[in-house]
This record gives sequence, structure tokens and C-alpha cells, in this order.
Amino acid sequence: MPSFLLPIHLSAVVIWVGGMFFAYTALRPAAAQTLEPPFRLKLWVATFQRFFPWVWAAIIAILVTGLWAMKVYSQVPVYIHMMLGLGILMMLIFLHVFFAPYRRLKQAVASENWPEGGKKLAQIRILVGINTLLGLATIVLGTAGRYF
Repeated sequence: MPSFLLPIHLSAVVIWVGGMFFAYTALRPAAAQTLEPPFRLKLWVATFQRFFPWVWAAIIAILVTGLWAMKVYSQVPVYIHMMLGLGILMMLIFLHVFFAPYRRLKQAVASENWPEGGKKLAQIRILVGINTLLGLATIVLGTAGRYF
């Protein structure tokens, strides 16, 4: 990857994957342990409202820098294609989260339908867990793929 693209690409990956890792491993258990469902669901809506714009920006940066780097080289290694495939899968999962369970979570919280909000948050939790694992796998490919 051209040297000027790498810091942008890596920063976007760190923001997205690191944010999911933090939310899944630290924020989620702490919120579940200390907050009653109405406050926990409100916290998650507020958190997603602040985090998701960063995810959108990260997705754009990752796609632009990654595809640009692929275009620069005549021979793209297989591990880079694998990273692209995993990244696209992650983006599709995020789009689903954003336009389906997150939208319904906001509606449930706005109408104080806590059981429905809990169901939507549980769906998001599963999908974020999957995306976190995919993101970590992509990082492993990016750092060690050339050695396989």
C-alpha cells in the first residue's frame, strides 16, 4: 500500500474494530451489571448515535484507501483479496445493523417498549460480536498474510 494511504487505512480500521472490541468486551458487561434495562437501552442508543458516524467515516476511508492501493499494484496477493472479502462482509453486517435492529431499537426506546428494545439490542450484540471477530481476523490477515 502506498505509504501515504496506510496511516489513513489503519486508523479507520482501529476506530471501527477497536470501537467494537471495547463496546463488546468492556461497555456491554459493565452496562449489564450496573444499569436497569431502561437506562441501559438509553445508554446504548446514545452510544450508537456517537459511534456510528465514525463507522460510516471508517468504512469510506477503508474502501477508498484499500481499493486505491489495490489499483496501484498490478499483482494483488491473495490475502489482500481475502481482506477485501471480509471487509465487505463486515460492511454488509454493519448496514444491516444500522438499518434494521438499530432503527427498531431507537423506536422501542422512544416508545419505552423495554422488552422489544432488549430484543433488538440482543440482535445487535450478536452481530457486533461476529463483526468484531471478522475484524480481528482481517487484522491478522493484514499483518501476517504475506507470510502464509
